[in-house]
Amino acid sequence: MKLIDLYIQEVTRRLPEKNRKDIALELRSTIEDMLPDGYTEKEVKEVLEKMGNPAMLASGYSDQPQHLIGPRYFDMYKTVLKMGLPISAIITFISFVATQVVGFNGEEAIINVLITILSKGLVTMLYTALQVFFWTTLSFAIAERIDPSKNQEPLTFNMKKWTPDDLKDIPYMAKERMISKVEVFGGLFWTAIWSTVYFYADHLVGVYQGGSEGLVFVTPIFNQQVLQSYWPIVVIIIVMEVLLALYKLVIAKWTMKMSLFNTALQIICIVVFIFIINNANIFHPDFIIFMGNELDVSISWLKGIATSLFMIGAAYNVYDGFRRIK
Repeated sequence: MKLIDLYIQEVTRRLPEKNRKDIALELRSTIEDMLPDGYTEKEVKEVLEKMGNPAMLASGYSDQPQHLIGPRYFDMYKTVLKMGLPISAIITFISFVATQVVGFNGEEAIINVLITILSKGLVTMLYTALQVFFWTTLSFAIAERIDPSKNQEPLTFNMKKWTPDDLKDIPYMAKERMISKVEVFGGLFWTAIWSTVYFYADHLVGVYQGGSEGLVFVTPIFNQQVLQSYWPIVVIIIVMEVLLALYKLVIAKWTMKMSLFNTALQIICIVVFIFIINNANIFHPDFIIFMGNELDVSISWLKGIATSLFMIGAAYNVYDGFRRIK
């Protein structure tokens, strides 16, 4: 009898107070009907085992789910998190980098700026990801509890019951066309690198020589004032690259529209690069002197090599996009 009382207690303590008494009487009656006259403790255990785990039995009596996110919403919940977490983290990091770039006054050591960007940027990303996780989880938990339906069949994004006809709306995705998150984040990371180098070129890109204290920055390669005069079009390119990366993240496969957008972006990059590199004042005077005296290399030759390598890289990028949609 003590085992029966404990079992009923474990079930009813998980239920609303107003329902406990009636359900306790119902459970006791059910258990006693399953037991023979003069039952033993072993027979009680067998009956209770058939009744099942008290927590699971209580969930059947409860009007509210006994879980945070149940099977009805869990698949949609995971999909939203997979899309929301990386997008919000990336946008936060790019915004943080942009703030640091705009606020840079040139007095602080560049290594300290980079350390700040990496450390505080990662902390900011983590904070944003936690916020997105919390509010998304809270929203789905509330939806789970206010949903009047008792059906636990997973919902689709059109909020209707799944049917075989839904398969017609899902395109077959060949392995070659799939875009991994590593590819997306790698592209965003590359955008963050070259944009940082662009705005800090006079501190990062230059001629280094070995000394007693390690590498010493001798002269910058570019004339920073001339280089940054092109910042509006450079910012447009950065935005386009970020949009392309987010588009890849959402669609997760190469499409014709994506390849065309990528082609347009590469053409714009080539035109801008050629326009900038052919500016007569783009290179720092000290660098021009260094190239002529120390290396005996003409600036025209350097421009030609840089332009050729850039065009080859852009052409391969375009080719790879169209190759993967075939």
